[in-house]
Amino acid sequence: MNFLERALTALSTTMERPQPYGWFHIMFVVIMVVVTIAVSLLLRKKRDKTIRVVVLTYAAICLLFEVYKQLLFSYTPATNTWDYQWYAFPFQFCSTPMYVALVAGLIKKGKVQQSLYSFLATFGALAGIAVMIMPNDVFISEIGINIQTMIHHGGQVFIGIFLLVTRRAKLDFKTPLRALPTFVVLLITALILNLTLINFVGNETFNMFFISPHFNSTLPVFSTIQSQMPYVLFLLTYIFAMTAGAYLLTSLAIFVRFVGRKLKKEERI
Repeated sequence: MNFLERALTALSTTMERPQPYGWFHIMFVVIMVVVTIAVSLLLRKKRDKTIRVVVLTYAAICLLFEVYKQLLFSYTPATNTWDYQWYAFPFQFCSTPMYVALVAGLIKKGKVQQSLYSFLATFGALAGIAVMIMPNDVFISEIGINIQTMIHHGGQVFIGIFLLVTRRAKLDFKTPLRALPTFVVLLITALILNLTLINFVGNETFNMFFISPHFNSTLPVFSTIQSQMPYVLFLLTYIFAMTAGAYLLTSLAIFVRFVGRKLKKEERI
């Protein structure tokens, strides 16, 4: 057993599997809310350089935790064996914000960066909120993985709200439309991975974005839709539903801003 294997064995500490809205879940929801509010308000008027540092820091933290997750899922301490788990390949929809943030923090201002920021503030935040509200399937019995998944998904909510508060992502009804090119590129990438890497995974499940034509989706509702309609219609339904969700989240944010401004105006009277 080498140093890496000894380290992974030490990190494979177990716990009772957390329950939705149990103490573990609630603790990380509170941390997410506090950090999001504090950082967003503290840095809302800072210059672009500071915003980039926050975006890149978020990406770096998520990427480091993802490496940790991949190593932990690949090594079994009980048998001292390595066996990569293809279902955990790091390109699920909730994995994409860390890549998008990394690119967005490194490139110059422009339409591409605005699309990336808009994606993080809409599609990315939507996925994070969904998991933080309904974490049923993300918890397991390993402490490190549970911490990783809460930081990962809570971070998606944080970075999305942060970009809206600091106005790096514009808050209007065109925001999901600006994000759409990024979403489509990521979706096409997932499809290509599903169609090509299936030849290398043997009998294991490989279903990025849970839209593979080779495996039925495990997402609520979408699993039923895929089993009952042609694949192309299922895929179009998925795209429409995700886009509609992004618009719904944007509409909610616009409403919250409207109410906030109205209350602030009334206080001045």
